[in-house]
Amino acid sequence: MHDLVIRGGRIVDGTGAPARTGDVAVTDGVLTEVGGRVDGPARRELDADGALVTPGFVDVHTHFDGQVTWDPLLTPSGWHGVTTVVMGNCGVGFAPAAPDRHEWLIGLMEGVEDIPGAALSEGIRWGWETFPEYLDAVASVPMALDVGAQVPHGAVRAYVMGERGARNEPATPEDVAAMAGIVLEALRAGALGFSTSRTIAHMAIDGEPVPGTYAAEDELFGIGDALARAGSGVFELAPAGALGEDLAAPEREMAWMRRLAARTGRPVVFALTQNDHDPLAYRRMLELCAAAHAEGARVIPQVAARPVNLLLGLETFHPFAYCPSWAPLGFLPLEEKVAALADPALRARLLAEAEHIDAAMLQFVDPERVVPMGAVPDYEPSPDDTVAARARARGVSAMEEYLDALLAEDGRGLVMRPLLNYSDFDLGAVREMLTHPTTRWGLGDGGAHCGTTCDASTPTFVLTHWARDRDPGIPLEQAVRMLTAETADLYGLGDRGTLQPGKVGDMNLVDLDTLSLERPHLVHDLPGGARRFVQGATGYLATVKSGEVTVLDGADQGARPGALLRGAR
Repeated sequence: MHDLVIRGGRIVDGTGAPARTGDVAVTDGVLTEVGGRVDGPARRELDADGALVTPGFVDVHTHFDGQVTWDPLLTPSGWHGVTTVVMGNCGVGFAPAAPDRHEWLIGLMEGVEDIPGAALSEGIRWGWETFPEYLDAVASVPMALDVGAQVPHGAVRAYVMGERGARNEPATPEDVAAMAGIVLEALRAGALGFSTSRTIAHMAIDGEPVPGTYAAEDELFGIGDALARAGSGVFELAPAGALGEDLAAPEREMAWMRRLAARTGRPVVFALTQNDHDPLAYRRMLELCAAAHAEGARVIPQVAARPVNLLLGLETFHPFAYCPSWAPLGFLPLEEKVAALADPALRARLLAEAEHIDAAMLQFVDPERVVPMGAVPDYEPSPDDTVAARARARGVSAMEEYLDALLAEDGRGLVMRPLLNYSDFDLGAVREMLTHPTTRWGLGDGGAHCGTTCDASTPTFVLTHWARDRDPGIPLEQAVRMLTAETADLYGLGDRGTLQPGKVGDMNLVDLDTLSLERPHLVHDLPGGARRFVQGATGYLATVKSGEVTVLDGADQGARPGALLRGAR
């Protein structure tokens, strides 16, 4: 008796092999038959009728470290076919946690990842101090997805060094040994890796860079040696210069990352993006990674599949927020804001004041670089779609067009500002990075950047934009492998990522013809009513975790077969 049989699907199995039609069976949570005709009874059957059947997606760059304690579906990732997530990225997380450091850790996460501190304070039920105790706490909560965790440098440094660590003072040899011991203990308890951040763009809510930002090599290599002793784990980081804030930094970072990977034998995974200040620098990093791989050092860029965007709206961040005349409106409900903006005199004052925005702030709201977002988001718009171009076509000022775009749909209009990966209004660089043999997809940041963007929906974008709509795109079989086998293998999760007998029964049933991203929108569903952007999709017929249907036609089915992943397998 099979638990589940999916019949007549177009199987794209995650290996890169050509799609084929057939049935898929799961028994006791494990794939038992893939392809051909499955005979015998099943407790449940789903008729795929030619729809895609893929492995469950494996998203290795999330920040669900707090949300995992209150949201079993880990939305919005769980709405986009993701069945496995890895959290604890970029050096921030909630363990180890000294009892007097809880609010400090929350402030660190809020500052770096834009997760409302009030929501974390209300939502997290602290019941741990050490990292193994944190893993036990995560293992005890019901989940619809499997969750793996990395031990974060910021928390480890503050736990060992106290205020010295929090303030980025140099570590002593004794400090390094203690930190390495904590990391080794975490790996042996099931952590999938260690993470750190070295970009000055990552700061705690008090303005202090993430602990470890300026860590010396003896500290980084001392901790790296713990991974070598454990014989497992990924060393993940947001490197200096990751956001284009230091154009000389990437090659300096590559030098020590390459030596660390060679010394430890463990993968060193770093964030790689294209930036406007040096739009071809990513190619040099890819060349250096290829050279490292040729020498046996696994230095692996983690890349995004679309532009890294700011979402501008009247309820969040926008150019008029810096105008004196906006101050009386700032805390009004949206409906009252919209009503007030119907006053021609107020509108005229705002438009006049907006012409004098500080140059440092203008770069984030530049009318020549922002694009109004339609009901079906276009993440590869042309220069003709910008606010400035539309204003010229209408014969109005750029700021007038800007304000009208924000006021669309009763004030819920959104304007998208690509910050990274879109220097030439083209995703050619992204395609080049995604398809390079050394890279892996990531940087979706599920659970983070609640008030500024929503990229956890990227798996759906990969299927629609890259595999279906764009020319040149990415072949479907390669795109699915990118979302499944490649990310699973990076973290040693060899029991998933492909549809093969013996693998975990994680799958998606997808109507590729109708698959579509919805526009992001704000909701107030975090603990305490805090806000976040979410983004849904249509076209997912079912998501299956370990043979249980968790989502059917977009609706949560209440099944909670997910579990904490302890270590590589």
